[in-house]
Amino acid sequence: MACAVDDDYRARLWPLPPCLQTGEGSARRVGVELEFAGLDLRAIVRILRHALGGEVEVVSDYEQLLRDTRLGDFGIELDFAWLKRVGRERRESDSAELFGESLLKVAAEQVVPWEVVGPPVPMADLWRLCAPLATLREAGALGTGHAPHYAFGLHLNPELPALDAATVLAYLRAFLCLFDWLRQRSRVSLTRRLTPYIDPFPTEYSHRVLDDSYRPNMSALIDDYLRFNPTRNRALDLLPLFAHLDEARVRSRVPDPRIKARPTLHYRLPNCQIDEPEWGLVLPWRDWLQVEALACDEARLREAMQAWRAVHGGATGGLFSNWEEQCRRYLLPELL
Repeated sequence: MACAVDDDYRARLWPLPPCLQTGEGSARRVGVELEFAGLDLRAIVRILRHALGGEVEVVSDYEQLLRDTRLGDFGIELDFAWLKRVGRERRESDSAELFGESLLKVAAEQVVPWEVVGPPVPMADLWRLCAPLATLREAGALGTGHAPHYAFGLHLNPELPALDAATVLAYLRAFLCLFDWLRQRSRVSLTRRLTPYIDPFPTEYSHRVLDDSYRPNMSALIDDYLRFNPTRNRALDLLPLFAHLDEARVRSRVPDPRIKARPTLHYRLPNCQIDEPEWGLVLPWRDWLQVEALACDEARLREAMQAWRAVHGGATGGLFSNWEEQCRRYLLPELL
């Protein structure tokens, strides 16, 4: 998708959610994480620095930070925890160790993506990432569709407008109602569907959450989530949010150091199709805005929940019903 930067482009292609501020009155922000192959670490950092400015901080052979850019601090790393740890800890190694590490790095780069972890930016400024991503594509970045084993994703981390149980529940319900459509819309690759990284929520949990009588306080909401979803591997991962709200409660059930506490949702469903000219960040963003719009419309959300229960509540559990098509009536046409 073309990446113009004029006001008309932003207004037409980069719409914003109904609620743009947090309860404290600050602008809502969103973070982006991007996984891809085809470029080495130095090239990625060089491209981002040219586009956004900033100063480079070398952490290891597998990690660098780009600090103080026009949008904030970026992390660029090979998504391989063991190599990152070795790279950080290595001080003196004999040639055999270095040779073995180099071989593993070469092998890892065939299946493990480089990951760019962006800073939280105001939602109204998200379009500013468009040009750097286009430059990465032009330089040879490869996305999910380039090879069958590339299970690369694009993650959005939208800050919530409020951190009360009712708001979190509304967003979770909107996502559950639209999940089938989002999965189809995202064209999730077979490899990513076969991995556990973006597993759907258990059916029993979806029924529980989408019941009109379900009105938990925050402690009960977190406990129910942890009971049914003691894992990061969900298409909408709420563990970072719940760790921000009650870290001890989350860590006691899911002691995973990769959980980073933050006041955001963690939307993991979309592919990263960075090498496809007609793809751009704006596409998964507009799809996510359907969740935002439904979550913020209480009457329409209740109607969608009722329809979901009617389809999935029978003896066949919706097996012979096409909810993916039926839920389209709860989408905003202007975002399609």
